[in-house]
Parts: sequence; structure tokens; C-alpha cells
Amino acid sequence: MVHKLYLHEPVAIRSLMSQSRFAALLKRCPERVAWALFVFVTASTSVLILGGIALLLDAPFVFPSVGPTAILFFFHPLSPSASPRHAVFGHLIGILCGYASLWLVGLEHSKFALGQPLDVRRVIAAAVSLALSASLMILLRAAHAPAGATALIVSLSLVTTPIHLLAIELAVVLLATQAVIINRAVGLPYPVWASRKGSSMEQVESNPKSAGPSLP
Repeated sequence: MVHKLYLHEPVAIRSLMSQSRFAALLKRCPERVAWALFVFVTASTSVLILGGIALLLDAPFVFPSVGPTAILFFFHPLSPSASPRHAVFGHLIGILCGYASLWLVGLEHSKFALGQPLDVRRVIAAAVSLALSASLMILLRAAHAPAGATALIVSLSLVTTPIHLLAIELAVVLLATQAVIINRAVGLPYPVWASRKGSSMEQVESNPKSAGPSLP
């Protein structure tokens, strides 16, 4: 049996094509190419803005887990986990769990750089931070997978200064604000805060035929 790969729907591009001033231009370009260009432009613009703020304030407004959050905002914007609420709460949970795990093993004042050997306490901190943040995201209905990376960033002592932890959360808020502006500008019913969908988790369609047309 041959199984066909089904991706998320390019809702942003289809919304743009429904607007007369963009329809003629976008119809000349294959839908998948237009979708890729949209994600490229929006994701790069968002991170460049955060990067400019990081350079101006000398604060970590650009960090590894902001990348997957940006991709989620613009690649699959209507999924529950891509709502501003899930992103803001998810990363906040990751930050708190990461720091709590450091405190648990007595490493809250330690420094660490990638490439250094891990010790037992730091491995425990990383494991606890990821497991705890994932569990709390389920319990608090704020599932946002990229926040798991934030928990590890903190629990590995890559960022531990309180002002820098605050900067990480502010960066997520700014990125979510950009997602609201951009996604609503292209005509999507993107939530200002919380998704209107009943579930906070991603739903997998078991019947591919009901998932809508696939891209060529």
C-alpha cells in the first residue's frame, strides 16, 4: 500500500489569493513555492526585528527556541499551539521549570558553555526541566513544543540571569505580537490571545481524505 504524505494546509497563501489585489500575482506562482516564500519572509523579518532589539539592548532576544516558535506562527498559524497564549505561557513554563530544576540540584548560580562535559547534577536538571515543563503544559492546556528547548536552555545554565530570563519572555511576547499583526494582515482568523478551538493539543486526522486537498 502506498501512503501519501499530507502536510498542513497553506492557509496564509490561500487567504492572500482570495484577496483581489494579490490573486493575479500569486496564481502565477506554484502554491508550495508561494507558501515557502511567505514563511521565509515572515520568519526572517520577525527574527531580524528581535535581533535588532538584542543588539540595541545587549540582551538575549534571539535564542534557539525562538526559531521553532517563529516557524510555527507562520507555517501552521491556526493550530492551537501556535496561538499567542500557548507560546507565551509555554515559554514561561519552560523558563520557570528550567530555573527550578537548577535550584533543585544546587546549580542556580553555576555557569556552563556548550562543549563542556556534563555532570550528573546537570543531566538531572535537564531531565527534570523537560519532563516538568511538558507535564505542566498539558495540565495548564498551554502546549507549545518549542518551549521544551527553552527549559533546556535554562536548565543547562546557558541563560540564568533573571534580567536575561525576562528578556527571553519579552522576546516571545514581541514575536507573538508580530504573528498577530502579520497573520491578521493576510486575512487569517488568527487569535489575538487564545485559539477558539476546544483542544489545546494538536489533532491528527485519521482519515486523509477529510484533510483537504494536498499540495502537488
